[in-house]
Amino acid sequence: MTATLDAAPVERWSVPFHRLYRAELRWIFRRPRTLIVLGLLALIPVIVGIGLTIAGDSGGGPGGGDGDNALLASAAGNALVLPLATLGLTLNLMLPLVTAMSAGDALAGESAVGTLRGLLLAPVSRGRLLLMKALGVATFTLAAALLMAVVALITGLVINGTGSLFTLSGNTLSFVDALGRVALAAAWVTLQLWAVGAIALAISACTEHPMVVVVSMLAGVVVSTVLLLLSAVDWLHPFLLPQSWTAIADILRDPIPADQLGEGAIRAACYVVIGLSLAYARLSTKDG
Repeated sequence: MTATLDAAPVERWSVPFHRLYRAELRWIFRRPRTLIVLGLLALIPVIVGIGLTIAGDSGGGPGGGDGDNALLASAAGNALVLPLATLGLTLNLMLPLVTAMSAGDALAGESAVGTLRGLLLAPVSRGRLLLMKALGVATFTLAAALLMAVVALITGLVINGTGSLFTLSGNTLSFVDALGRVALAAAWVTLQLWAVGAIALAISACTEHPMVVVVSMLAGVVVSTVLLLLSAVDWLHPFLLPQSWTAIADILRDPIPADQLGEGAIRAACYVVIGLSLAYARLSTKDG
């Protein structure tokens, strides 16, 4: 009997991944800080829409231009433009900042309070742990982008009405087509934020201080933006993540030019792979 017991294999208990993912989402979205950040993000399109209306911007009709300037010039009087203008403006700083904050809390924050050690000692592989954290950050960024897009679209419709859904090329869109373009913009911005989150997770895996992650990503975005203004380092521009961020305005053109949008999506996907690979390399060698 004793020999039989000794020879019996030890069965390891493993938590189903969907339970880990649900627990991670509860931990993220039940934090007061997360709710406050989402509330502030929802206020931005309302403030921008009201501000442009009060200012009486005369550039609300169809027109050309590039980047955020074209979006802002067309946001007053065009309900379709406000969601993309808001996403484009916040993509330059605010959205990467809150993404870095979420990624910093995911690993560095838990390491600081000691809960990451328990997760590393649990019968969960390092790869599953990183996937859970990455999906948590990805879900948060998706929620943030969708929330801003929906609030901005509602604000634009309230201010300008449903008869003001036209593109920068001058074509009027149906509500369904306009909704599809807003969804495309939110998805494209979310992909860019996933790239930011992946790099932030790599930094988060190397430190116990979430603020280091936030400051590092903030510095990276600012430095990249400055480098994009310098023609002396134009060879470096294709490797910088913000290179195609102004291409969000192309979603409001007819037909939609796919060159910069596709290039930005591919670049962001490469950043996601690199960032998660670096995070896994560090997490796999991290002591429990």
